[in-house]
Amino acid sequence: MFVLLVIAIMMIFGTFLQDRISVFYHNNFKNQMTLAFSTELTQQISLAAGGADALATMKKTLDTYSGRMGINSNRNYYILDKKTGNILIGSEATAYVEKTSNIISAMADNVGDLAPTDQPYLDYAVPVSNYIIYVKDTKDELLELIRTILAIIAQALMIGILISIILGFFMSKTITRPISNLTKKAERLAEGEFDSRIENRAKDEIGKLSRTFNYMASMIKNSMDEIAQEKNKLETVLRYMTDGIMAFDINQHIMHINPAAKQMLGIDDEKTIVFDNYFTDLQANICMAEMIYLEHFATIERDLDINGKYFKAYFATFKTDNDKLSGVVVVIQDVTQTQMLEFSRREFVANVSHELRTPLTTIKSYAETLYESSDDESDRKFLGVIGREVDRMTRIVKELLTLSSLDYNKLAISKTEFSLDELISDIVTKLSMDAKNHKQMIQYNASTQMPIMYADMDRIEQVITNIISNSIKYTGEGGLIEVYAGYLYNEVYIKIKDNGIGIPDKDLPRIFERFYRVDKARSREHGGTGLGLAIAQEIIKLHGGTITIDSEYKKGTEVIIKLPVNKDV
Repeated sequence: MFVLLVIAIMMIFGTFLQDRISVFYHNNFKNQMTLAFSTELTQQISLAAGGADALATMKKTLDTYSGRMGINSNRNYYILDKKTGNILIGSEATAYVEKTSNIISAMADNVGDLAPTDQPYLDYAVPVSNYIIYVKDTKDELLELIRTILAIIAQALMIGILISIILGFFMSKTITRPISNLTKKAERLAEGEFDSRIENRAKDEIGKLSRTFNYMASMIKNSMDEIAQEKNKLETVLRYMTDGIMAFDINQHIMHINPAAKQMLGIDDEKTIVFDNYFTDLQANICMAEMIYLEHFATIERDLDINGKYFKAYFATFKTDNDKLSGVVVVIQDVTQTQMLEFSRREFVANVSHELRTPLTTIKSYAETLYESSDDESDRKFLGVIGREVDRMTRIVKELLTLSSLDYNKLAISKTEFSLDELISDIVTKLSMDAKNHKQMIQYNASTQMPIMYADMDRIEQVITNIISNSIKYTGEGGLIEVYAGYLYNEVYIKIKDNGIGIPDKDLPRIFERFYRVDKARSREHGGTGLGLAIAQEIIKLHGGTITIDSEYKKGTEVIIKLPVNKDV
């Protein structure tokens, strides 16, 4: 760079100097000629031209003034014929001169004083009487001067190049040595040696860069230490978690698995596991492509039965920093003990409910017999209470047996084709009298044309009747109960909306639990058992549908039931 800089400067300087000398020489020639051919010389030449032996006299006069004109071996003067431009006599013997623009100007009685720098000569022409005094310079002196200057410049250039090479070598060392050190330290930094430091106390840019590099290395070291600590914490937490954790990348291979997951699932070599194949074998009915490419951001829950043990598996996608889906995390919980307890509880409830049917029937029969045979009003009152409570117990037992049948898939589902629109209309008609007794209004609207359903009509009627009855029970006088139905995306939906007392937010998550009642006193007053919604949910699930409840306390409740229309479901 130094050598190129020196060469460029010297070339520019030489070119500029050459041009300036040439311009100076031309201007000097023109000024010299203008001063030489003064009025005095012009008058003397004019007198000589008009006398005897004009050429010899004119030549003698010009020789006298040759010093002023700078006549030498490179510059000569000539006396030309004004009409033809031919040489008549001159300071050297020459037979011919080129008719230049200055000569032509003189032939037209004008002084020819043009001195362009692009011509290989300099000339000056002055018309005097019938003659032209013509001075021509070959520019040999100028060229010699330029060659001399160029030679000097070339010598200076060589010396400058030599000096620039020497200086450049030493100066480059002062620059490349710190940069080389920075490169080596950067390589060590890339290899994980964060303690590397560069000692450079210079105050220039290289020194500033070195200090910045040291600061960067210390910050990276601190960040890596924090990341390592967090990684160790996370690995420790995952290692000792009782829940199993599995992380799969976008290619369905395991990125991480903790010991709990290996033990639960009996995995020895996780490298051979592929997401879809593995969970298909476990009958989990889940596909990674559906979760990733259809952007299924909600957590998916699956029940797994592995070698007599029961597990809950939760599947969720995760993203990288650039908000791109990168894989799936699976959390596995061992619910074997809970499931066994649930089975025991259900079996106990089923057995107790079954055993209670006979004594309740007996109590009911004896109570009715005593009621009919008694004449005492006080006894008949107590016997009536016994009968009503036995009826209530009988309803509870019946609903518990229904739930037990649903739990063990023993409930017979008899699917037939029927019109859902007509079924809902009949239910609303039957319940409209009850609503009228409560001074309420009940309305039904079908938003679309309803298809023919293929389901258990009695069970669907049981669910809809239960929901509408609840709306009637928990809606005050002057209330409005609206029933809507429609068909969308191969599903029918039934929406039952009221403006009753509503359900508090804290009770909504438990609304489908067995025996759970929001207002226990009011539920008992209306004869509620806390099993109706649980039975409704199980029936809807048995048909492959869903039931959801949305409510706002003291403003109303909305229940939405969705059922598939396909016969295959």
